[in-house]
Amino acid sequence: MSDEGERPFWKAKRLDELSQDEWEQLCDGCGKCCLEKLEDADTGEINYTEVACRLLDVRRCRCTRYAERRRFVPNCEQLRPTNIHRFNWLPSSCAYRLLANGQDLPWWHHLVSGDRDLVHRVGASARGRAIPEWRAGPLEHHIVTWPA
Repeated sequence: MSDEGERPFWKAKRLDELSQDEWEQLCDGCGKCCLEKLEDADTGEINYTEVACRLLDVRRCRCTRYAERRRFVPNCEQLRPTNIHRFNWLPSSCAYRLLANGQDLPWWHHLVSGDRDLVHRVGASARGRAIPEWRAGPLEHHIVTWPA
């Protein structure tokens, strides 16, 4: 975080001013952005599924190949301060989305609470709800509302 008396970096800086380390710290580790989504071709509506990307460790809610994820999943999106508003499918609790929209981090976020596991204990993550891609079958059978 920061020295006592100073504003935390996510309040003191714009997203485009963050260092790479600060940017990465914003991720709460919920894993919801790594769930497969279906877009209705007619309406553009995004439907979340409980199906995890093949690289997501569903118990830890972490990418197993984060540094090289695009090599294995070419359509894996890379969030940046310049493109964050393009990703309307990000969960409403996503730190990147919240900060980009001028909102604060939730109380359970590890940068606020100091507890990286709290996101899971309060049910704000995919842990215990996501299923691996190899077990899923047709995505249409796995549409859920909880990630949004």
